[in-house]
Amino acid sequence: MDLGVNMTISSQSIDLTRLAQQVEVLGFESLWLPEHPVMPVHTTSRYRGTPDGSIPDYMSDMADPYIGLACASGVTRQIKLGTSISLIPERNPLLLAKEIATLDRCSGGRFILGVGAGWLREETEIMGGDFDHRWSQTREAILAMKELWTRDEAEFHGRYFNFPLVKCYPKPVQKPHPPVLLGGASTNLFKRVVAWADGWIPAGASAAQVKAGRAALDELADAAGRDPKSIQITVFGAPLDADALRGYAEAGADRAIVRLPDTSSDAALGELERMAERVLR
Repeated sequence: MDLGVNMTISSQSIDLTRLAQQVEVLGFESLWLPEHPVMPVHTTSRYRGTPDGSIPDYMSDMADPYIGLACASGVTRQIKLGTSISLIPERNPLLLAKEIATLDRCSGGRFILGVGAGWLREETEIMGGDFDHRWSQTREAILAMKELWTRDEAEFHGRYFNFPLVKCYPKPVQKPHPPVLLGGASTNLFKRVVAWADGWIPAGASAAQVKAGRAALDELADAAGRDPKSIQITVFGAPLDADALRGYAEAGADRAIVRLPDTSSDAALGELERMAERVLR
């Protein structure tokens, strides 16, 4: 099982290129950056990751993941570069298809699109998304981008996105396109993965949940005539514990992502080394 590192790059962070180089030198397989373009000052939405539902301060200070990963691609040669996750209902698929294809070409085919539909209603609506139908909107955006990535001349006609024949270049290096991994745990998520994605990226799942997810995905893939091995599982927010990581591998995960909690000083470089010693040595 491969191991990646997730981190948040903010206005207080040290140079991302130094962190990316360290991730590669230490032997991690991938680097992942999250996304929140804006954070509403006033909100009634509750965050599931805190006991009281409050939104952590770091979420209001996140650098753009695509620009960050582009910077990382220029100083690395092997590590994969992923979004963890990208809020698709908040982006225009015509522009995003070009950005992703450009990043995939600049990195030599190393990009992975981790996809989310969002949990913060106010943010989604500010950015123009339809929160109540955000997964339908996400599906359309991904299908539209696949057309743009794989056809010389592409068109799409849907509820949310509608465009005539257009040319959109460059095309991604990876064929037919970079992997698309869906985050979340909604009822229909596994059906969505099998129908129009390449994998599942659960957040904070237990080994038992991963095992059950793998079984469900395999069954749905078989029923759809799809090779179950074409669907990967990437566990986001995995604990920094070698035994727990082995449990994920045994449960059927292909990759786990651990978090570097602080990027604000040079101490982060040493912390990456200590993380590698615990889980890679």
